[in-house]
Amino acid sequence: MKKNKRETELPWEHPKLEDEDPKSLELVKEIMKSPTYLMAEKDATFMNSYEARGVRLELDYLKTELKMNEYGIKHTIVVFGSARIVERDTAMKRLEAIQEKIKKKEDDRALLRELYVAERMVGKSIYYEDARRFGQIVGKSGKTAQDCRVTLMTGGGPGIMEAANRGAYDVGAKSIGLNIKLPHEQFPNPYITPDLCFLFHYFAIRKLHFLNRAKALVVYPGGFGTFDELFETLTLIQTKKTQSIPVVLVGKSYWEKAIDFEFLKDEGVIAPQDLEVFKFADNAEEAWEYILSWHKEQGNPLFDE
Repeated sequence: MKKNKRETELPWEHPKLEDEDPKSLELVKEIMKSPTYLMAEKDATFMNSYEARGVRLELDYLKTELKMNEYGIKHTIVVFGSARIVERDTAMKRLEAIQEKIKKKEDDRALLRELYVAERMVGKSIYYEDARRFGQIVGKSGKTAQDCRVTLMTGGGPGIMEAANRGAYDVGAKSIGLNIKLPHEQFPNPYITPDLCFLFHYFAIRKLHFLNRAKALVVYPGGFGTFDELFETLTLIQTKKTQSIPVVLVGKSYWEKAIDFEFLKDEGVIAPQDLEVFKFADNAEEAWEYILSWHKEQGNPLFDE
């Protein structure tokens, strides 16, 4: 039942009458034009101020948290890796384009360097295919393709992240992408579930969501960003600031060249038991089997038996 409309206006429903003060309407207009009269959430200057950073941090966290709760996402399997590693066909095309350029400038050192990198990227394209396979495995792990209790999560970008999301997409499963707002233009990879692709302002809040529901971290070859997420997770586990989870480094030959863990141990800057915080794997299947067995050994299987 609709409420009856009031027959008379309340005193504050109209400005002060001009016949009481001819300047009143203009004065009220000036007041209402001031930024202080805007509702706080509509005041862009206030919302972007240094003092409102705490509010922005909370909002950055809360929006994603509410949506993942809505989808019933209980656990995530997080995949990190280089944004520069591409599928084999793309890597081959890039290599062939550089080879054509070198035919005209055989002694160009810059091109020779590009050739070397392009050749290496063709080799590393196996990791794109493997990450895609891993995404398929995680995507098929639930009772149905719509079962979101264990959901694949990536950083939402290209390369290895794209491959993992693509694998889940291949089998009709949902997957998550946590993108970050950067100074240069960027796009999410096309295989993330639209309602589960989030754009963060703060790296700190993005990192929180990476680990908030994580039941495993699978790390493919990568650079600064990959190392950042890997070592932060290892540190949190080492210091017991987060629950212990299986951390799998896929591609032992790459990781042993990139990081000399034995050297760190021998130098005494990490303890021998710190080498037990992670495990090497050669492929997606081996990584997944380790994750399942790790949780089973802990007495808390990832899936109900």
